[in-house]
Amino acid sequence: MSDTNWLYSRRTARREIKERAIAGTLFLSAAVSIFVTIAIVVVIAIEGLNFFSEVRLSQFFLDTEWTPLFHEKHFGIWPLINGTLLVAAVALVVALPLGLLIAIYLSEFASTRTRSFVKPILEIFAGIPTVVYGYFALLFLTPYLQKVLPDLGAFNALSPGIMMGFMILPMVASLSEDALYAVPRSLKDGAYALGSSKLQMIFGVLVPSALGGIVASFILAMSRAVGETMIVTIAAGQQPKLSLDPTESVATMTAYIVQVSLGDTPHGSVEYYSIFVVGGMLFLITLFLNFLSFKIRDKFSLSFR
Repeated sequence: MSDTNWLYSRRTARREIKERAIAGTLFLSAAVSIFVTIAIVVVIAIEGLNFFSEVRLSQFFLDTEWTPLFHEKHFGIWPLINGTLLVAAVALVVALPLGLLIAIYLSEFASTRTRSFVKPILEIFAGIPTVVYGYFALLFLTPYLQKVLPDLGAFNALSPGIMMGFMILPMVASLSEDALYAVPRSLKDGAYALGSSKLQMIFGVLVPSALGGIVASFILAMSRAVGETMIVTIAAGQQPKLSLDPTESVATMTAYIVQVSLGDTPHGSVEYYSIFVVGGMLFLITLFLNFLSFKIRDKFSLSFR
């Protein structure tokens, strides 16, 4: 074997070793994330079984009160789900239209200079600690809203929902903008060729073509809102109730987990096990929303191929 062939073979072997090492590292990273997810599910399932050994499924799914920390205990999960979805709904009312309009502006109207200024400012909302949002909602936004809504309580679903909307606004705007950019230029040119104005092209062609990505961004934003903890813990209150009135105090699933995890609940009690059941329900809701967003995105992407 000549020196040239020997050097080539040696370099090829080294390159293969490096590629195998990189592939192994990537596989290990993926395996670790899967392992952690499985471990979380296993822990929640085991502790949840301990809960249901003392509480019947009918109590959990059919009761309309949630008072596991009271003397007269009730374990109906619906008040916590109601409070969680109510705050998330207020957040979506704020974030979805604003996020979509911002995405349309950035993708179709803003200049390169304006886009380079607006996008970093928008990303600041994602970098603000959620505890700051919570105290801002409690100490500033709620007193201001009470001037407009005198019946608004000190703790309510409205002000944390509004602040949560601004928190998830960058997610909606960024993902929606990516979906709008992915629309082929030929579709927009075709709309202009048929005599459409820019607004007609945007709302008649661009947005419908990117609807899969836009809806997926909405659902992912809702998933983020459902799992938010500190804002609702600080500003929404700790009163689980079945109510659609955002001016009342509510309790969310994440806020209840924080409340029980403060250390006053005895380990091994039904109250202690309840945090795992609530966490499991939150996990299932978030998993369903993420799965739904992927299905919608895939459905719309296939329809435009």
